[in-house]
Amino acid sequence: MSVTGPRGFTSAGVAAGIKAGDALDVALVVGGEGTQGTAVFTVNTAAAAPVELSRRHLAATATVRAVVLNSGGANAATGQAGDETAAMMAQATANRVGCDPSQVLVCSTGTIGSPLPRIEVLAGIEAAADRLAGGEAAGLMAAQAIMTTDGVPKQASYESSAGWSVGAMAKGAGMIRPDMATMLAVITTDAVAGQPELESVLRNAVDHSFHELNIDGCCSTNDTVVLLASGAAGMTPDIEELRDAVATVCRDLAEQMAADAEGASRVVVIHVTGAANDLAARHLGRAVADSALVRSAFYGGDPNWGRIIGALGNVAAPAEVDGADIDFAGVAVARSGVAVECDEDALAARLATGDFTVAISLGDGPGAAHVMTTDLTPEYVRFNGERS
Repeated sequence: MSVTGPRGFTSAGVAAGIKAGDALDVALVVGGEGTQGTAVFTVNTAAAAPVELSRRHLAATATVRAVVLNSGGANAATGQAGDETAAMMAQATANRVGCDPSQVLVCSTGTIGSPLPRIEVLAGIEAAADRLAGGEAAGLMAAQAIMTTDGVPKQASYESSAGWSVGAMAKGAGMIRPDMATMLAVITTDAVAGQPELESVLRNAVDHSFHELNIDGCCSTNDTVVLLASGAAGMTPDIEELRDAVATVCRDLAEQMAADAEGASRVVVIHVTGAANDLAARHLGRAVADSALVRSAFYGGDPNWGRIIGALGNVAAPAEVDGADIDFAGVAVARSGVAVECDEDALAARLATGDFTVAISLGDGPGAAHVMTTDLTPEYVRFNGERS
């Protein structure tokens, strides 16, 4: 089930010609009258025109009737022309949905700096509006239309025993180091909820999912995660269950992104404990995941804990580094910042089999965090070294 699983939503994905061939590249997700919405966006100060427009729209109204998305071009670093294109996308969608343009959010993804072809984009919106439908097929086509370097579409769902549900789609395989969300994601629910509740639910969800994902240390200009509530189930959920449900689908999507990361051969979960607080623990975990040396060792299946110490030393207090305990795949390799004996051949054989966890304990503080990352492979460098 995807964004069309919850009642009150339709979607579509079409090939508008932004991308070569017959690749799907324009998507619509539409809710019924009264649909409430919120979103979180990139903190990158070079935010794309669609991000800036969507921020203004959410500040003007809590009603979000539609999200229009395109792949094949980020509409970032495109100046006034890019602002005009984003506004045109909102207006064209509003004309077909029958709502005010401020009730439309706009998302774009793809190469930065290239203008979107307006004729193709607007024609794609018209075509997508003609094909709006419910059901799994429509949801899948929307999920496929937002893919860029993704190898597979990413969808997730949650069914409440009370009769309401959550559906979601996302794209993202590279340029991912969120400080809010990740590339693009749309989450829908047919539960009854207003914008204040949705804001609380969404911020909690991204904090426990996308915030824990760091594929390549690069923050995008276009990151947007949208949460819509149609209320079509006629049920006001327990806020804690709704919070858990949305967090569950976001974690599912984040894990799918890690598994589909550009060029990656394994997912590595960095588990940090003993920090002063959870935010500090995440900061330390990200410092490790940001290190090209550490991620290169992950690729080689090398339990090179010294590189982790070096990465921690850039941000951690001396006492934390000196007291660090480090385990690879459950095997102790360092205690109090000093090597301990282990069966290195057996450990290397284990790391060569695929995904693993690195546990880092820094003391007796209450702070803990998980950070998902991947290895740094020659395939990643070759892929991103090609002209785009």
